[in-house]
Amino acid sequence: MNDEVVVFARAISRVLGWMYFLCWSGSFYPQPVLNWQRKATLGLAIDFPTLNVLGFTAYTFSTAAFLYSPTIKSQYAFRHPDAPETTVRFNDFLFAAHGAVLCVIIYSQFFPAIWGFKVGSRQKASRPIIGIFWGSILGILIVTSLVKTRGKDGGYDPSDWAWIDVIYTLAYVKLLTVVVKYIPQAWVNYKRKSTAGWSIFPMLLDFAGGIFSLAQLFIDSALQNDWSGITGNPVKFGLGNVTLIFDVIFFLQHYILYRQPARDVEEGELDNEQQRLLGRRTR
Repeated sequence: MNDEVVVFARAISRVLGWMYFLCWSGSFYPQPVLNWQRKATLGLAIDFPTLNVLGFTAYTFSTAAFLYSPTIKSQYAFRHPDAPETTVRFNDFLFAAHGAVLCVIIYSQFFPAIWGFKVGSRQKASRPIIGIFWGSILGILIVTSLVKTRGKDGGYDPSDWAWIDVIYTLAYVKLLTVVVKYIPQAWVNYKRKSTAGWSIFPMLLDFAGGIFSLAQLFIDSALQNDWSGITGNPVKFGLGNVTLIFDVIFFLQHYILYRQPARDVEEGELDNEQQRLLGRRTR
């Protein structure tokens, strides 16, 4: 690439970065605003914000480390000699930190003592989600222990277990939460045959942000003339792809399958007795 093309490509990359930041950051607001307007969280699966709190907290620490830790930067350069500069950008960190705060706010809306909102009968995440939550934390602790006990030079030698492996573990925790967190919400929509109480606008913004994020990642890797920029930033690549897949599923549910819901069951969270009574009333 000549210098003019490189300068132009870098400018486009920066623009795409801020565009996806604005889209993804904006996607956090429609749901809590809708909850506030309805004074209820009915329609939103609590599993979704539960995993979001974990995922975005992990993502905040991982992006901060790639941006501001000399140790992590040097270890990354050692493991990716052909592309020693990480593709993590400041907008990635800002997005993660902003998202973590909003996720905590959304999760807190499931507690009537705080907001006074009406919630479904299930006010705690399901057992599989709780298992993933604590299993992820355990995985982080195990990798940290391996770095401290088996890593050379206390984890500062990147040729063995190193601190960058802890950061990668945080990144993979974020990716895991993204893969899993959409499934309970899609299932809730399916059981209710409705998307009432759940906002489609975050998915629309997610979709646009996913396109912009992937475009930026490919441009950055092309500029470095090494596609390990993608494998070196698996979370960003995975986030874009997984988001797009689930967004399409939610589009189908909202705009085609459940445009006219058969009934408005509270989030699919009614217990067996409540469902039996409801069944009698609707016969």
